[in-house]
Amino acid sequence: MTKRLLTSAEMSALERSEMQAGRVSGCALMERAGSGVADAIETARRGRRRAVVLCGPGNNGGDGFVVARTLARRGWSVDLFLWGDAERLPPDAAANRAAWEAIGPVRPFGDLASGLPATDVVVDAIFGAGQTRPPPPDVAEVTGQLAARTIVAVDIPTGLCMDSGRVLSADRGALRADLTVTFHAPRLGHFLADGPEHCGQIACVDIGLPRGAAGVPLVERPLVDLAKHVGGHKYDSGHALLLSGGPGKGGAIRLAARAALRAGAGLVTIGCPPAALQESAAQLDAIMLRPVRDADVLTEILQDARFSALCLGPGLGVGEGTRALVITALQARRPTVLDADALTAFAEDLTTFRDALHEDCLLTPHMGEFARVFPEASERLNAPVERGPAFSRLDAAREAARVAGCHVLLKGPDTVVAAPDGRAAIHAAQYERAAPWLATAGTGDVLAGLTTGLLARGLPTLEAAATACWLHTECARQVGPGLISEDIADTLPAIYRRLGL
Repeated sequence: MTKRLLTSAEMSALERSEMQAGRVSGCALMERAGSGVADAIETARRGRRRAVVLCGPGNNGGDGFVVARTLARRGWSVDLFLWGDAERLPPDAAANRAAWEAIGPVRPFGDLASGLPATDVVVDAIFGAGQTRPPPPDVAEVTGQLAARTIVAVDIPTGLCMDSGRVLSADRGALRADLTVTFHAPRLGHFLADGPEHCGQIACVDIGLPRGAAGVPLVERPLVDLAKHVGGHKYDSGHALLLSGGPGKGGAIRLAARAALRAGAGLVTIGCPPAALQESAAQLDAIMLRPVRDADVLTEILQDARFSALCLGPGLGVGEGTRALVITALQARRPTVLDADALTAFAEDLTTFRDALHEDCLLTPHMGEFARVFPEASERLNAPVERGPAFSRLDAAREAARVAGCHVLLKGPDTVVAAPDGRAAIHAAQYERAAPWLATAGTGDVLAGLTTGLLARGLPTLEAAATACWLHTECARQVGPGLISEDIADTLPAIYRRLGL
């Protein structure tokens, strides 16, 4: 089953629905959650037996009381501190506070001014999923002293927005946990923006809630059965056309073209200015070449309906000629990947660009290109966070797709693919799937090519883009440090074999 990332509101709605239907009580959910955190702590911290639990004024604090009680009954030495008024705790949290008080005292947060007790692990159960404001100064003062400690966060580290992964205050920062334990399903903030940097590792505890269709898919495998898109004849697997820049500018599109061929397109052709033909011919064998002098020639070429997917942008240039080629390609209404220069070329004429786009078009910007093509969404994404839920990369990609009326792939370690109808998927090269060596020249061109190859084979746009992201990272993880962009396409057959294709 595909893992789905929830918002805080979606998780709350699910819990509320189950409680209102009488299938579970709030106390039972809190008990399962707190016990699950205690289990995760013992698994991660074998042989360590001292804990400090920091509780807050809501149900996250209630989870903390259960954690403290469970660890104490298992033989741990536990100190518990509460921020806020104990008499104003919600009913379920208050019940668990009383249960803890039969074991040990609830000490006020102010006692931490004299220093933290000796401990092996600090449990952050201060605010959790419900935090929408920066931590108060006294909380920030305490969390700022925990940098050298082993920290386990309940739901989300203090100071981090659960729905966006953004830090709620640049001045006060957010706690950096070694382990974050959440419940039922991961949340958006665990995988977006600063989330992975602050969450450490993620453990997800099953608390007995039903699975559903809510949330955004996390791409942990291909979103489609790639075996179903294999043809018996080369034209059954599609013909991809990628447009190149002039002499000395063809390296990027050659990378993309080889990736498209490796991804499974039956045929791949590079269209380039006549003066660049010899350069590319000297370096290509299985990839065909066509002279494309200008947009008029491209119009003639696209009369051939067998060209099933197009790619423009890598190394194409940003002048009037590029703009004419892009408009011509879009008029053909084929699945079209627009990357790099194909985006930047329209930075001063966004109206013309957006009017030409269609639903089967995929834009693949990094953040700099995104700012040029979608300045309004970029400005919101880069604005200081005043409170949560903060505007997220998911929000930005969805807004861009809606405004443009096409698909958008917003690149990064937390890549978001969004469709104009609001559907989306997140691919995170984070945690155990981290591949920082992808940050090298040409890898974005390869991603554009992988996506073009899958589109040529007939995959739907969102699924093609998300699957290309997964393949891109899988290849990088197999190669490892020292990767150069050429390695990705050459590694793809091994990944396909592993998938049983």
